Amino acid sequence: MSGESTPLVAVLPEDSPSWMHGAVESGGGRVAPVGEASALIWGLPSRASDLSAVLAAEGDHLGWVQLPFAGVEPFVDLIEGDIVFTAGQGVYAEPVAEHALALALTGMRHIASYARRTEWQNDEVGTNLLGANVVIFGAGGICTTLIRLLQPFRTKITVVRRTATPLAGADRVVALEDRRTVLKDADVVFLALALTPETVGCIAAPELDVLPRHAWVVNVARGAHIVTDDLVAALQNQSIGGAGLDVTDPEPLPEGHPLWQIDTCIITPHTANTPTMAVPLLGTRITQNVERWIKGQQLLGIVDPGLGY
Repeated sequence: MSGESTPLVAVLPEDSPSWMHGAVESGGGRVAPVGEASALIWGLPSRASDLSAVLAAEGDHLGWVQLPFAGVEPFVDLIEGDIVFTAGQGVYAEPVAEHALALALTGMRHIASYARRTEWQNDEVGTNLLGANVVIFGAGGICTTLIRLLQPFRTKITVVRRTATPLAGADRVVALEDRRTVLKDADVVFLALALTPETVGCIAAPELDVLPRHAWVVNVARGAHIVTDDLVAALQNQSIGGAGLDVTDPEPLPEGHPLWQIDTCIITPHTANTPTMAVPLLGTRITQNVERWIKGQQLLGIVDPGLGY
């Protein structure tokens, strides 16, 4: 922080949500043109090229840039030099973990299939989450929230992360490269990890082939974590129980895509974190980081350019 008692913070692009101005002011900052500011709140994740132009013109006097989402894939090439970049890491963990749990329960209990019926049929299918073997890919905020939400179900939790560093609440932690060794006993697999070159396609035919026939795969991270054609084949062959997808590859999922036609595939249109949920959460994070910027404290959600998240 530059030592200003009231730091000047820019909010761009110009059509960024107006509530971001209020979040800056609630933290003790004052919204100012980017040419006068020491920090920048970037409000629109779809405008990475515009941010690149701003940094090229104004980056020499900016010390901090706040990005709006937890995922920073569109911006990762911009994260260099002396500017500290922060993202929404952990901000949306609560709603996204809740949605992931809802998808898992809906799938394992076959609720979606039952809900589509027009007559009473006693086929009595379904799998219990109570006491299940759960595998969670990722060790961030969504994972830690899921671990807490799963406690009443007395599940056995295995976390797959970049390295096998222990994680509170997990019964076992394995490195990403060892993921297949833990999938053979999984009842449900949650994907809640960052998208990096190492995690693209981390669930493909070799992983799907080792899953039990009843296992469900739930993805609330990024569509590219799963090789879609391999997932379609597994679902059509009924070699896994089903999939709950809040994200897809491609996205939006085109009309007529095979996934729409499979009864054991539940698709929600990237709604695990809606604007109604996101605005107060991101607003609080902006306010907290402005307060920390003023006090010279470490900011929340700092992006590691080496890791890409």
